[in-house]
Amino acid sequence: MLVSGRRMVARAGVAALMLALGACAQQPLKQADTHPQVMTQTVQQQMTADQALQLLKDGNARYVTGQTRQFDERMQIRTTGKEGQFPFVQFVSCIDSRSSPTQVFDLGVGDAFSSRVAGNIVNEDILGSLEFGSKVAGAKLIVILGHTSCGAVKGACDNVAMGNLTGLLKKIRPAVDATADVHNHDRSSHNHAFVNAVSEKNVHLTVQNLLDQSPVLRDMVAKNEIKVVGAMLDVKTGEVRFY
Repeated sequence: MLVSGRRMVARAGVAALMLALGACAQQPLKQADTHPQVMTQTVQQQMTADQALQLLKDGNARYVTGQTRQFDERMQIRTTGKEGQFPFVQFVSCIDSRSSPTQVFDLGVGDAFSSRVAGNIVNEDILGSLEFGSKVAGAKLIVILGHTSCGAVKGACDNVAMGNLTGLLKKIRPAVDATADVHNHDRSSHNHAFVNAVSEKNVHLTVQNLLDQSPVLRDMVAKNEIKVVGAMLDVKTGEVRFY
């Protein structure tokens, strides 16, 4: 009878635990640092833009300190291949090899949509991609990610002209013109402080261009359905600063 009683208590305990887990599964995401191995549609839908931003901050902190998560990438590939992808964030970042968003934010397969172009600018095609990612696919946060020592920004400062690159650099040129002198009157790529100031200004202008040129995304921001933020990566440290 004693053994039977213990079994009954154990079974009751298991049943209570299962009920508790089931109840938790129905609750909205509360912990900003809750980051599943594979992003599901339920978690994506329940996540707020602020929670998404906190996940990025936490991920970058792990990246900077060398304590990145251990992903089961084969499982992530199998799961997203079978059940689909539900990214919670979108990036517009530079092609610079040091500024890969999935690396600097410690993200896994299925976490992010990523548009990469020299100088992290937006055009009609990128805006259309972002509209799909947020309006159709449900991403809650858009990050315009610039970085220090940007080659494209240096080219814009120096008025480089070369093939199709000429037109791209013209899109960065407004940031050059809008940036005040830094340290001295040298406004060329030789003045690293000026280059980094232009890179930051370019991020601010790109955020504004996105909102000006995409009524779809602007409306979603106004309704608090998504958030659009700028960020700068320090390529010497790996640290990202948001604003």
